[in-house]
Amino acid sequence: MVHYFLEGGAFMWPILLTLLFGLAFVIERAYSLMMSAVDSQTFFESVSQSIKENGTDAATQICSETEGPVAAIFHAGLSKMSRGLEEVEKAIQNAGAIEMAFLEKNMIWLNAVITIAPMLGFTGTVVGMIAAFDAIKAANDISPAVVAGGISQALLTTAFGLIVAMIIQTFQNVFVARIDKLVLEMEEQSIKIIDHLQDLESK
Repeated sequence: MVHYFLEGGAFMWPILLTLLFGLAFVIERAYSLMMSAVDSQTFFESVSQSIKENGTDAATQICSETEGPVAAIFHAGLSKMSRGLEEVEKAIQNAGAIEMAFLEKNMIWLNAVITIAPMLGFTGTVVGMIAAFDAIKAANDISPAVVAGGISQALLTTAFGLIVAMIIQTFQNVFVARIDKLVLEMEEQSIKIIDHLQDLESK
């Protein structure tokens, strides 16, 4: 692999940098989304039970001690309970928008790597082909030995650029699926906690 990397020429280095750049954000997103994971059903039951037995202050404390977007929107809503259900709903909606933005944070950089890596590879391809034709011109010969170096460089940069894009694209797809799941959980649990609070108020 090192041999092929060195054979690819100068454009292999920026492609490598884009890979490292992308992997840095992959690690950041993986850690962030992993920390956002919570059993939303169990958490809802814990919060609703705490509201019933100890009041909203105790439930708010549970939310503040729990990681994840569901806990954040519950905390935002319950902290406004003294102002009425309308304010609770607004707080939950606002918190949901903030948490969604947090979940999607830095995804744009993964998109950038997916776009830029193949472009660098294709640019290396063009440079390699130019070198091959320059070699033909200088040698006044079209033998395979004359053009092999430039064509090999051209193919290697394209291949590595596409490989980098495929690696980052795979991680991005996994993250998007995870974010969609978390957003769905936030919406479901938002509706459940509002319905639960309305039921308590009507009793």
